[in-house]
Amino acid sequence: MKALRFYAPEDVRLEDVPEPVCGPTEVKIKVRNCSTCGTDVKILHNGHVNITGVTIMGHEIAGEVVEVGAQARGGFAVGDRVQVIAAVPCGECHECAKGWMEVCQNQTSVGYQYDGGFAEYMIVPEQVLKVDGLNHIPDNVGFDEASALEPFACAINAQEQLGIEEGDFTVVFGAGPIGCMHIRIARGVHKVGPVVLVDINAERLKMSADAVQPDHVINSAEEDVVAKVMELTGGRGADVVITATPANITQEQAIAMAARNGRISFFGGLPKTNPIINCDSNLVHYRQLHIHGANGSAPRHHKAALHYVSTGQIPVKDLITARLPLERAMEAFDIVAKGEAIKVTIEP
Repeated sequence: MKALRFYAPEDVRLEDVPEPVCGPTEVKIKVRNCSTCGTDVKILHNGHVNITGVTIMGHEIAGEVVEVGAQARGGFAVGDRVQVIAAVPCGECHECAKGWMEVCQNQTSVGYQYDGGFAEYMIVPEQVLKVDGLNHIPDNVGFDEASALEPFACAINAQEQLGIEEGDFTVVFGAGPIGCMHIRIARGVHKVGPVVLVDINAERLKMSADAVQPDHVINSAEEDVVAKVMELTGGRGADVVITATPANITQEQAIAMAARNGRISFFGGLPKTNPIINCDSNLVHYRQLHIHGANGSAPRHHKAALHYVSTGQIPVKDLITARLPLERAMEAFDIVAKGEAIKVTIEP
């Protein structure tokens, strides 16, 4: 079968490899869609600490069950339409026992420690089944939509922490796919008030704004974003600010523009070579700000994402603006890197 394999930074190859064999505690699927994200581009160029050998990339996966091991958990059957979690908790550590599976200290990942979905077939490992991480796709949800739900699950996790209230004035930094998803969830689930989308890339800002229709857009390369938010709120500031971009300045601006009792999600991680920001602690203190980190998702967030798409609360299909065959996966990475599409999916 064809598979896209990571060997080393800048050395990713589309190769013919043996079709994987399903073990007694595993499930084998035919991959129908594996969507791409900025993390795939980072891995291409920089590798990842958790990828220690040659591995098949891809972690946003949906497919069809073609074989079920005799001792596999979950009661799956050949022909089932399924979606696979990406971050795999151990289910046994202190954090997992507390229900904090998204910050499991022993977390492994599909496409890192386990071969991923940029392939014609893949094995769903026992550990995924152990934590209920293989999900049935509702009949009215497409494979393409299901594969795009891994970042939705991460956004659901982040927004759960923020105590968002109906009518909250909300600012989202980052007009990529995750920024669009944050806006859809904030509106569809939490019923927020006015939404502002911020980015420095005018073309990406327009493309995403056309799709998700924020109430206001701000090109922060041309305008003082903090001053503009203060103007839009009559000097009060934003109730909710989500930084869905790996830029230090956006986190600093989030603190500066937050209203009293404002809630901030540092959703996008910063470069490991420059993870420090300037924080006016008095703003945090006197405005009683709440700053939250957000790291990945737990299996339950994937189930929530499937439910929201199935019920129509959160549309996702229109955010998939590029579809390529597996043979063009490297081209897909380039599209993602240049921000020329909202969401790109690979269809092996």
